[in-house]
Amino acid sequence: MANKESARAELFDAIVAYDNDRVLDAVQSARAVMEPQEIIDALASGMNEVGILFERGKLFLPHVMLAAKSMTAGVSIIEDDLPKDEAGSDSVSIVMGTVEGDVHDIGKSIVSTMLQCAGYKVFDLGRDVPNEDFIDTAKKENCQIIGMSALMTTTMQAQRECVEILSDKGLKNDVMVMVGGAPANQAWADKIGADGYAENASLAVEKARELLGRN
Repeated sequence: MANKESARAELFDAIVAYDNDRVLDAVQSARAVMEPQEIIDALASGMNEVGILFERGKLFLPHVMLAAKSMTAGVSIIEDDLPKDEAGSDSVSIVMGTVEGDVHDIGKSIVSTMLQCAGYKVFDLGRDVPNEDFIDTAKKENCQIIGMSALMTTTMQAQRECVEILSDKGLKNDVMVMVGGAPANQAWADKIGADGYAENASLAVEKARELLGRN
């Protein structure tokens, strides 16, 4: 029987290898020695590595999509094992997107996948998304969080503008804003009045849980 360390390593390696059958076998084996959330964290760590390899040109979009699909399938095996407070809730909705003028969306897509795996209902608007679309979707779908990715310094101002629009419309207390992307950091989030920042996909899920638990 595998120990926790070897099980975690196999989960990580299986995701990075974007091998669906291997991921499913790794999840089944890991259930004997790991808690459900530990399994998800190991898979998430693998997805973060997939994102890094993609950015470096070592993996390509089809590989990333296969890895994300494998992670979703793996998490579905342990959904019933998750405690209710860790399984997320279909009543909790999050709208995700890459800001207007920015067409980089792989990191955002990984975050969306991991939020869905955590049990949240995610409305992924894709890339080059105007602020009005973020806000309209949040209102229409009663989303508790708007997640905004910006990969260029020239587009990250859209994150500030979205927070300002929400404040002007009196909606800032109804929906929280999380920001991410290469040029973003906690200081930027604090400066523009965003509710949260996450450096990577795993931390984004943790931050979403924290914000939703606080709200």
